[in-house]
Amino acid sequence: MESIKEIFRIGYGPSSSHTMAPRKASELFLKLFAQASRFEITLYGSLAATGKGHLTDKAVLDVLGRERTKIIWKGNTFLDLHPNAMGFEAFDSRGVSLGRRTFYSIGGGKIIQEESHEGLEIKNVYPHRNLTDVLHYLDENGLTFWEYVQEFEGHDIWDYLMEVLRVMKQSVEEGLNEEGVLPGGLRLRRKAMSYYTKARSYKPSLRGRCLVQSYALAVSEQNAAGGLIVTAPTCGSCGVVPAVLYHLNTEHEFTDKQIIRSLATAGLIGTVIKQNASISGAEVGCQGEVGSACSMAAAAANQLFGGTPQQIEYAAEIGLEHHLGLTCDPVCGLVQVPCIERNAFAALRALDANLYAMMSDGKHIISFDKVVETMKQTGKDLPSLYKETAAGGLAVVGKGFCSL
Repeated sequence: MESIKEIFRIGYGPSSSHTMAPRKASELFLKLFAQASRFEITLYGSLAATGKGHLTDKAVLDVLGRERTKIIWKGNTFLDLHPNAMGFEAFDSRGVSLGRRTFYSIGGGKIIQEESHEGLEIKNVYPHRNLTDVLHYLDENGLTFWEYVQEFEGHDIWDYLMEVLRVMKQSVEEGLNEEGVLPGGLRLRRKAMSYYTKARSYKPSLRGRCLVQSYALAVSEQNAAGGLIVTAPTCGSCGVVPAVLYHLNTEHEFTDKQIIRSLATAGLIGTVIKQNASISGAEVGCQGEVGSACSMAAAAANQLFGGTPQQIEYAAEIGLEHHLGLTCDPVCGLVQVPCIERNAFAALRALDANLYAMMSDGKHIISFDKVVETMKQTGKDLPSLYKETAAGGLAVVGKGFCSL
């Protein structure tokens, strides 16, 4: 399995697959053909279907230049390797092609290049492929998940995760202090500040859960506005893990050191999902984004509250299992409805999954790995209109609210 750094990427929203990855692909292509006079970019499949709402065109044009770049949208054409495909071609002043590359955005901001197969080979950091094998290794060596991460990533991982935590906290706090309407055609107003203010006046029995909602809204709204966030594991699901950990950091007084150790565990959970299924909404639906985020947050919370490796695995399993079949159907192609609200509810569900697992002895019938396998198959079975194309589900029902 690859490094957990691939799960936690710092960047600007609103979409890891539709904004961050196309920008990176554009930068790579520009380096190859800096002398070009003109560029022609073809967006395919899900990338084209919801690209305008995700600011894909802006991400590309900001790098390659508006005057010399033409974008072609082919939302009904899907290439074989992945639903999020981009064809880049450069031309000289006479209109002669200088070269072409095809990139795929595979989720979480990562891209692979078809022609050279760059990125197709995973740089393995961990010797195991699934969580069952990891658990056996932990049992044999008397370790827990964060110690496993440290063993194979090295001590430098803590500096990286401390920076991840800093940006997560920043996105919560900045989001709580913003008001107004989010960009796009839905005219959706920010809610985080209002939710936070109301939550502070509630009795302790409700205050904590309402605060968690406000934190998730804050980060998700920052993402929707193009702010700086951390993919966890994607931009569209970036509010879940920060909301849970910010709450446990501030309300339960867990230290930053404890929090980054739990982030290591969360990252490992996300990496196992990515290795054996997908975190791409275009490939498996929202179960791969918000479902994975809930699973990661549940595992992190369970570790903080003293869960055993078996209980942590159970918490992660619950978080993912109860998002199976969740479709990706963004209204107007924006990472706003239903995405923002889903982040808030997934954060609460992560805490509930932690509690349920903590009450148990960690034994259960369906393993985390089996749920990951099921999620992958469920994603394959979902029609493309429910996988980030904005062609089905809530995207159709809410189409009348869009003024893009």
